[in-house]
Amino acid sequence: MAKTTVVQTIAKTKAAIGAKARAIAKSEPVSAKKRAGKTQNPLAPERIAAILDALRNTYPGVVCALNHKSAWELTVATILSAQCTDVRVNLVTPALFKAFPTPKAMAAASLPELEELIRTTGFFRNKARSIQGAARVVTEEFGGKVPQTMEEILTLPGVARKTGNVVLGSWFNIAVGVVVDTHVMRLSGRLELTRETSPEKVERDLMKILPQDRWIAFSHELIHHGRQVCVARKPRCVDCTLEKLCNSGDKTWSSH
Repeated sequence: MAKTTVVQTIAKTKAAIGAKARAIAKSEPVSAKKRAGKTQNPLAPERIAAILDALRNTYPGVVCALNHKSAWELTVATILSAQCTDVRVNLVTPALFKAFPTPKAMAAASLPELEELIRTTGFFRNKARSIQGAARVVTEEFGGKVPQTMEEILTLPGVARKTGNVVLGSWFNIAVGVVVDTHVMRLSGRLELTRETSPEKVERDLMKILPQDRWIAFSHELIHHGRQVCVARKPRCVDCTLEKLCNSGDKTWSSH
């Protein structure tokens, strides 16, 4: 009986999600196809605006999925998130920050101590060296505070543009770029917002077509959408609020 109840609850939840998705999608225009799998004018300003509108309505007030209480904690968490899920990082960081709560404390830690605390995030030796190196630079060069410019934050070991954009955008609310992770890469390609395949080039393309005041939220929205709906192997197109705007060749369901 309990098993049946759980199954029924899951079914009702999926049905509710699908109904909400179709209600949001109903108000969006259809992106005309040039041919199967190709949109007639994928970068048309009105199409970009419609995509942004649908994402905002689907994920209102969305925030970074990495738990953090400071710019430093977010920096460390983002470094640890490479090749690792946010869920796993969120399980690891409480003990890590309890043991070493400040950049100064982490800079003074031994590598074996750090490695043991972050072991389950994968590539733990390289990550331990990165977060300790970042801690030393923040302590010695920036007075214990994470810098607020991309140029400066990129001087921290283990920090590339993705981490810089996450920290500057999510903590400082400074939009200097667009976070490009695997979800943003995949969905930007499916939506035909870019033809590029490297994060740096995808970011440049997105910065050209998106209004700057949407750079931060857009990444969060697309990441959530990629995890919940537009998954890699079998996208749940029937439950997608962007379905009418998408003509991807690997769609699993289409209304037009």
